Amino acid sequence: MWLSITIETDAIHADALSDALMGVGAISVSVEDALAGTEFETPQFGEPDDLITAPATPLWLQSRVIALFEPAVDITDRVARAMQEIGITETPAIDIQEVAEQDWVRLTQSQFDPIRITDRLWIVPSWHTAPNAHAINLVLDPGLAFGTGSHPTTFLCLQWLAEQVHGGETVLDYGCGSGILAIAAAKLGAQAVLGVDIDGNALQSARDNASANQVELAVRHSKEPLDQQFDLVVANILTNPLCVLAPLLAGCIAHGGRIALSGVLASQAEQVIAAYAPFIALTVGATHEGWVRLEGRAC
Repeated sequence: MWLSITIETDAIHADALSDALMGVGAISVSVEDALAGTEFETPQFGEPDDLITAPATPLWLQSRVIALFEPAVDITDRVARAMQEIGITETPAIDIQEVAEQDWVRLTQSQFDPIRITDRLWIVPSWHTAPNAHAINLVLDPGLAFGTGSHPTTFLCLQWLAEQVHGGETVLDYGCGSGILAIAAAKLGAQAVLGVDIDGNALQSARDNASANQVELAVRHSKEPLDQQFDLVVANILTNPLCVLAPLLAGCIAHGGRIALSGVLASQAEQVIAAYAPFIALTVGATHEGWVRLEGRAC
């Protein structure tokens, strides 16, 4: 049996609190966005001040610190001591849950089943047998970068690629993360695919996943110039970065090419449509679990 301790705090204290909890005996500590899944969600790696560079944001404004401890009668005192050490004088609400001993590898694997995108396209973790051996099966395991196909926005973009890639296209996946969209485009028959991301770990993850799926994938850091045009442009990020990137992404669409944007809540669709209006007309192409996919075609 283990004890899971959850504390909500701000960005100023989250990092120091993590260290302090380790100092009083925590086995592990993780930090999450307390507002994840809402319209106030904040990207971990910040948003670009310009189209070339994007300074990192240390942590989310409202953070959830989760620590795992061995059972101890003085657990409340330990947590209080950790908070005192970093200057938190008003004790926030602390949630303490018992966590049973489990086979963590099997438990994690059991949470990721094959995902059907279309009859033609499936996402299959490496420990599963593909449900349809004749389909295009992307082998992808949960890892350091976002993108396993289970999130509604990833699902929407994968569906779009399955509809749009017929063979021979050039594709840009901006904010590629794990590379799932770029790899899907390559396996669907795209001639050349470029994945761009702000995070070096994500780029390495994309390279590794492309190799595991036996496809060619070029990757590039977002700080490097991007002066190419593509038949298909897809970006699954968040609303504010998508708005800032409007001139860049719209400029990457070849004549007659198409773009799909996701990471946008239904309530934020008009904001993104307005940001792209000077460059390309966008419409809501599909919705899924409160998220939308915006689509447009360059004239």
